[in-house]
Amino acid sequence: MNDIYAEIITIGDEILYGQITDTNSQWIGKELDKIGFRVSRKVSIGDKRGEIVNALEEAEKRASVIILTGGLGPTKDDITKKTIAEYVKTPLVLNADVLENVERIFKKRNRQMNDLNKSQAYIPQNAEVLMNTLGTAPGMWISHNDCIIISLPGVPHEMKKIMVDYALPKLNDSYDTPYIHHVMIKTIGIGETRIAPMIENLENSLPSHIKLAYLPRLGQVRLRLTGIGNNKDAIIKEVNEFASQLVKIVKQYVYAYDDEEVETTVGKLLLEKGLTLATAESCTGGRVADKITDIAGCSAYYMGGIVAYNNLVKETQLGVQKATLEKFGAVSEQTAKEMAENVRVKYKANFGISTTGIAGPGGGTPEKPVGTVYIAVASANGTEVKLLNLSDDRQVNIRLTYSAVLDLLRLKLLEIE
Repeated sequence: MNDIYAEIITIGDEILYGQITDTNSQWIGKELDKIGFRVSRKVSIGDKRGEIVNALEEAEKRASVIILTGGLGPTKDDITKKTIAEYVKTPLVLNADVLENVERIFKKRNRQMNDLNKSQAYIPQNAEVLMNTLGTAPGMWISHNDCIIISLPGVPHEMKKIMVDYALPKLNDSYDTPYIHHVMIKTIGIGETRIAPMIENLENSLPSHIKLAYLPRLGQVRLRLTGIGNNKDAIIKEVNEFASQLVKIVKQYVYAYDDEEVETTVGKLLLEKGLTLATAESCTGGRVADKITDIAGCSAYYMGGIVAYNNLVKETQLGVQKATLEKFGAVSEQTAKEMAENVRVKYKANFGISTTGIAGPGGGTPEKPVGTVYIAVASANGTEVKLLNLSDDRQVNIRLTYSAVLDLLRLKLLEIE
């Protein structure tokens, strides 16, 4: 069983201009992966005949399946269908089934059709129609030069419907693909240059059909194990065994698997242990509370929080002593400690967490430059405060701070039997 390669081409000047985000290729890539197709390339191109032709010619050299999205509308700038017809050397012909579908949609919407709308029913003569029940632009399946060309509308919900109902099942039936199994191990509080030497021996022992990828992001590194094989059960078992070995090596840094984020992990731990949380934030401006309350059911463990950006609020709402602020400053170990301890008491929570720092880009001093941040976690058993020396970028600093304080809380929760 050989690897089957696919390429994805997204068409639209608006993608290149940055006016919209290409979510189509990301979704298509995930769905193809589920049925064993290897996506070898994703390309975004403009609404120009030459670019579409060049992209098709290049893709046919490398891939068995080419999936295009976009450019199937009825206006002059939508040239994908016409260009594909020219490329495969076939005329556009009126398709009665597509015309009936377009008429049905206009009748349902109580709108009058015109010639432009009717033009949606013209399809390359050698194309198999993938009916679009949500819109007027049909999908198309064309065999050409031992390759399958699938053209889909760029509207995401229309594209997904056609893929799920028609294209993916047909691809699954048309090709004998290997099974691809991924395990994503999510670590936090350690960089890839530190984690790599720890798992080097394991990485070197991996067989050729199992690969390890490092996927860094702010404050985290995702370790993805990918196995490819003909026997589904065997490849799942083998990859999972290597994943278990990997987790044992870096266990203290592993917080979740697959798509779970640290705020979800923390929420699960609080629920499992029957504990509650309150937050006091300065430099993160409520971002920690926002992350926590993104999780459905968080009212079972999240009591509330205070965004104390100004020193007066720190004093009057959080009870930070004026003497502490005057002597040590708002960005200090002492202030972070009092913020966490006092918010815990104020909301009658088991844990209080706090953030205070200089997010930037201004406000730094030689003693406390931009990126100086203190985080704290308080409980009845005491308070731990950590100093973070971060970057000059405000948004990076905010993201790293909420990630770090939630991870510190996670570690404290893991200590509780």
